[in-house]
Amino acid sequence: MTRQMTGAKMVVQALRDQGVDVVFGYPGGAVLPIYDEIFQQNEIRHILVRHEQGAVHAAEGYARSTGKPGVVLVTSGPGATNAVTGITDALMDSIPLVVLTGQVPTFMIGNDAFQEADTVGITRPCTKHNWLVSDTRNLSDTIHQAFHVATSGRPGPVLIDIPKDVQFAAAEYTPPQKARTHHYQPQVKGDIEGITDLVAAIEKAKRPIFYTGGGVINSGPAASQLLRELVEATGIPVTSTLMGLGAYPASGKHWLGMLGMHGLYEANMAMHGCDLMINIGARFDDRITGRLDAFSPDSTKAHIDIDPSSINKVIKTDIPIVGDIAHVLEDVLKVWKSRGRKVNAEAVAKWREKIAEWRRVECLKFTQDGPTIKPQYALERLEALTKGHDRYICTEVGQHQMWAAQYLGFEDPNRWMTSGGLGTMGYGFPSSIGVQMAHPEALVINVAGEASWLMNMQEMGTAVQYRLPVKQFILNNERLGMVRQWQELLHGERYSSSWSEALPDFVKLAEAFGAKGILCRDPADLDDAIMEMLDYDGPVIFDCLVEKHENCFPMIPSGEPHNKMLLGEASTKDAIREGGAVLV
Repeated sequence: MTRQMTGAKMVVQALRDQGVDVVFGYPGGAVLPIYDEIFQQNEIRHILVRHEQGAVHAAEGYARSTGKPGVVLVTSGPGATNAVTGITDALMDSIPLVVLTGQVPTFMIGNDAFQEADTVGITRPCTKHNWLVSDTRNLSDTIHQAFHVATSGRPGPVLIDIPKDVQFAAAEYTPPQKARTHHYQPQVKGDIEGITDLVAAIEKAKRPIFYTGGGVINSGPAASQLLRELVEATGIPVTSTLMGLGAYPASGKHWLGMLGMHGLYEANMAMHGCDLMINIGARFDDRITGRLDAFSPDSTKAHIDIDPSSINKVIKTDIPIVGDIAHVLEDVLKVWKSRGRKVNAEAVAKWREKIAEWRRVECLKFTQDGPTIKPQYALERLEALTKGHDRYICTEVGQHQMWAAQYLGFEDPNRWMTSGGLGTMGYGFPSSIGVQMAHPEALVINVAGEASWLMNMQEMGTAVQYRLPVKQFILNNERLGMVRQWQELLHGERYSSSWSEALPDFVKLAEAFGAKGILCRDPADLDDAIMEMLDYDGPVIFDCLVEKHENCFPMIPSGEPHNKMLLGEASTKDAIREGGAVLV
């Protein structure tokens, strides 16, 4: 029996068949037929954001915290172009999204019609794949393909541009099981020869390290569990990129902390000094590698990644393995166990002793004295008071983002939502809305800087409208903190346009939206103020006034290798004797 329906109805039916329960969007003329169909059903909830960029970031937060694809619906022209920043952000961080955009009727395309833009052309560089559907008969099949492409292999955003006349016209609906998806079937099983070479390298290595990334989390819960099993079984230390936090627990005995430009001293020193680097689901981005010719100079490099284009793209790999992380780690464990569970135990024990020496540098040590709250102290107290909660953390981008990664501990995957590759200011607030929609009973906190938060502050209206109790924890230094830090350290303290002299009263701003505002400026009041935020059953803007010129350390200066870091003055001077740091 054929099922005839309009294109607009096809869109809603396809989303329903794909298990979608929430769509983030903003209506406009070119998508009104779809919005009319959404109005006439109750299975899919639509969240009206205040800006299309916010819709995409909210969908990212939903996707990142659930492992399911986020769905966005926006209109043509400016609706689509406003979504481009979020789509690019999702591409850089491998977040699965399906973005549906309206388009002017097919017979008007190319005529500079009202709210017309070449959406497919504009988004081709920032999507995994995109489609312009000019025939209603192809619409449902295309939507099912889009979900398959977004979630298979290396995840990413896809976009479907749907002209208005295609939404009105009727055709036969294609169910998911009949959709054409055979043309895109990424390799998931790793080459057994490469896996055997990796196991042989593990058996002999004296100074091995696991370098993990967001690919572990994207592969699903099984991948994180297998990583933990492999780390515990071999005793090999493990570090992570910003995107991979939570894949291995922060409380784990083999955890080194985050590595990279603002990574921990012990993690960076271990990365520099290792003789076997096992990259699991990371892409050797520049925030991690620093100077390429000095990156882990004496190591054999293995790289496990589902995206073959990532292998040898930045760093030459000695042992390349293309495949899904969960599948590959399962086979690594099987081969390692079948060969006798061997490691170079004596050498690895000495390696861990050396790492313990580096850890004694206490690179995150700070002194909270005087009447002003240090940002590190604010996050240290936030961690202590929320650690036992069912907690999800989002961030904006800047110093506060790095401090959050340093001072907040993540025990599980999918609990940390941040903009890594694109570094998108304004990401965190709408992302927290998407996370809260996915986990209505959880504690969702967005750690923000005042400058980043203001970029999408209008989404407070969304939080209030849908009664989402997201907590906006703003570390307010009245500066563009990371910009100011670079200007201090690299540009002769010439602070060009790195702060605003017209910031709002955040408490009054919260009240204007119908939310709760809290101001804290005294370290002695901080715990009580945080508890007040946690106890309030609704959205909160927490304005935490912090030290204005505090710098984020450790920091690898531009052009320096991992063993040349800047450390804060509270860190031990033992690092100087190692030749691994300069105290500032």
